[in-house]
Amino acid sequence: MKYLVFLLCIGAVLAGCSAVSNKDTFRQTDSAGAMELMESESGYLILDVRTQAEFAAGHIPGAICIPNETIGSAPIAALADKDQLILVYCRSGNRSKQAARKLAKLGYTNIVEFGGIIDWTGEIVS
Repeated sequence: MKYLVFLLCIGAVLAGCSAVSNKDTFRQTDSAGAMELMESESGYLILDVRTQAEFAAGHIPGAICIPNETIGSAPIAALADKDQLILVYCRSGNRSKQAARKLAKLGYTNIVEFGGIIDWTGEIVS
């Protein structure tokens, strides 16, 4: 009897652990995948999460800059639509992953993190 209770408890724990939640998640792709999305989608936003100085030195055309360090728990006025496709990048991919995670926790539902501008083969403006 104790063995049966033990197995039921283990089963309940494992069932709870295996449940996948879409909350606080984001998708990932590479630069080529991001370019494809930019060609096939409309109404998206390109989000550069580097510093203002890095952004000014060169960024993807049409991108807006919201530094990763400024993303916290407060709503972001420039990102009013939480269901809008947001393509996030930084220099190498580290800060963009952090920012994407933070945005997901804030309730944004359509985030695609695509790494760093160092891998970008498209146009860069300054």
